[in-house]
Amino acid sequence: MAVPKKRKTSAGGKQKRSHHALSKPTLIKCPQCGDKNISHTVCATCGRYDGKEIIHVETKLDRKLKKEAKNKEKQEE
Repeated sequence: MAVPKKRKTSAGGKQKRSHHALSKPTLIKCPQCGDKNISHTVCATCGRYDGKEIIHVETKLDRKLKKEAKNKEKQEE
């Protein structure tokens, strides 16, 4: 079994880990909505990629209005 001949110094261990630091993701501005997101991904706000709508994203306000409308219908019945 391989055994190290000498103990690695603390400075040597830290130098080895110098490349393990995390980097911040590069954010770009969405051309449709102007929100920042990671490049080459679908925008979470508007659901568009490369000028095309990929997913239909409902805003929180739309969901809230739909929920209120359903509650009113239930109360009327």
